[in-house]
Amino acid sequence: MEGRIIRVAGPVVVSENLIGAQMYEVVRVGALGLIGEVIRIEGNCATIQVYEDTAGLRVGDPVSASGAPLQVELAPGLLGSIFDGIQRPLPILRDQTGDFIARGVSASALDRAIKWQFDPHARVGDRVEPGDWIGSVPETAQIAHRVLVPPNARGTLIEIQAGAFTIDEPIAILQNDGARIEIKLAQKWAVRIARPYARKLDPDTPLITGQRVIDSFFPVTKGGTAIIPGGFGSGKTVAEQTLAKWADADIVIYVGCGERGNEMTDVLEEFPQLIDARTNEPLMRRTILIANTSNMPVAAREASIYTGITLAEYYRDMGYDVALMADSTSRWGEALREVSGRLEEMPGEEGYPAYLATRLANFYERAGRVIALGTDQRVGSVTVIGAVSPPGGDFSEPMTQNSLRVAGAFWGLDTGLARRRHFPAINWITSYSLYDLRKWFVENVASDWEAQTADAMAILQEETKLMEIVQLVGSDALAEDQKALLQSARMVREDYLQQFAFHEIDGFCPPRKAYWMLRAILAFHRELMRAIKRSAARDRVIKTETPVAASNNGNESSRAQEPVPSKAQEHIAGEFTKSLEPGAMPVHPTDHSAILERALALPVVPEIARMKEWKHDEAEARGRALVDEIARAVGALR
Repeated sequence: MEGRIIRVAGPVVVSENLIGAQMYEVVRVGALGLIGEVIRIEGNCATIQVYEDTAGLRVGDPVSASGAPLQVELAPGLLGSIFDGIQRPLPILRDQTGDFIARGVSASALDRAIKWQFDPHARVGDRVEPGDWIGSVPETAQIAHRVLVPPNARGTLIEIQAGAFTIDEPIAILQNDGARIEIKLAQKWAVRIARPYARKLDPDTPLITGQRVIDSFFPVTKGGTAIIPGGFGSGKTVAEQTLAKWADADIVIYVGCGERGNEMTDVLEEFPQLIDARTNEPLMRRTILIANTSNMPVAAREASIYTGITLAEYYRDMGYDVALMADSTSRWGEALREVSGRLEEMPGEEGYPAYLATRLANFYERAGRVIALGTDQRVGSVTVIGAVSPPGGDFSEPMTQNSLRVAGAFWGLDTGLARRRHFPAINWITSYSLYDLRKWFVENVASDWEAQTADAMAILQEETKLMEIVQLVGSDALAEDQKALLQSARMVREDYLQQFAFHEIDGFCPPRKAYWMLRAILAFHRELMRAIKRSAARDRVIKTETPVAASNNGNESSRAQEPVPSKAQEHIAGEFTKSLEPGAMPVHPTDHSAILERALALPVVPEIARMKEWKHDEAEARGRALVDEIARAVGALR
């Protein structure tokens, strides 16, 4: 089946007489055999988006159909691999064509010569259903590649054997209604079709990221979705790379969708050298990288997104927790806009296609924590975290707004924080999470976790209000307790929320350590506010002038009108009298104004700043000791 090109418009090619072509079928275009995908069929004409540079194509060049949709190969050997957007292995392409990928080149996604040791889990005679686990292959030292019955197969096992096999050799044979079905280590799946599962579960388990601002205030669940929008230089890529390194996931899939070449190069060079803190092995052994840079054809950006989510679903079906990092989905939106313009479609807002929201929703809804197909009730998850690059940091643009409608967590990056070198630059006022994980944190971290985080957020919100006053009339207009609150908010921002992504200890912070760090800061805040209130109360008593009754020759009625001091006033007055003794610290009406300065000069303040450097296993003991010291030192201020 072969057609002929009748029109070329950038990455879009129109072919006629491509008889029998189907939507999303893969085709080969031109004499070089460029890879493309059918995206529209009108009469005998098929519109194709080409995943390679179309320079040099001419009217009349041949177009041949493959008879299959765009699909990825799923088998042992995926982990540790580096692919382009259509699952071509970049190291192999470099060996074939050099540093620049030649057009029309192809290579097998997986090494077909390697023999993998297969260990059967099922036995001959077992009746197996779609998704049943029939054996394992040790893909890495930590990850067992579970071989599953394909979703479209079922039957009785009539043959299964242990041994070393290539991905193309049959490891088992099923019989169903007289038909024999061979099961191999490799299987293929169309990237635009979501892999089936038995049931989707409620999002009730957090994906621990090790980033305090996320885990404390805006958590995301395993199987949840989150977006990280931010302007240029606000730290989107570093945030995604940090989450890829430290997130509580078994498998990490990092998709560079239209990223700048230097940023993708950093990922490709850094990840193979990173040591996974959980397994003490290279991080790449549980990572798949999909590299699609901005100088590659725009149509391939969409393919990279779908390739990544399909690979994630494959490992989810094995019962693993997978984290998919897409950086950046805005480049995908730009590709949709360009292809839509070439198709001469009616544009939507800012030139994006009218179906932009639908495409985004279809992508994000493939995330989730599910019970996989099969009789053993495996639970796996795909968590999708997408970076968004709004032009000029304008969150009202279509990609950000349409992503907001489908994402469960919004981590808005603030260019102002980034300019002040506060990273992660997540704005705690505009960000939010729709996932209610308070119960999990209360049961697994601390019973007062919810109260602590609520108090810290209240301090940050009050700081925002007070800073408006400070910008108008200056800090001298604030009361002493308001000045103290600003100092407490500064501690929360700088000593708790701010993290150095490349620090050997503070790059990752477990929730238990985060709890004790926050508890120490809040203990300092509460004790400081109490000290200021005590000082203010004493000041009021000292300033009160008790009238002295004049002598009126023993007039009892006059003496009856003399005010009688309360017990509290007598107690405070007694403390004031003691303060006049030699060697005692004097108390005077303006003493409470100096309490803040004295509190900030205490040794506990630099210790609070050093909490980030505490070793994780020492955090609780040191946190308890620091809280006790704060109570003694700040509580003694008079």
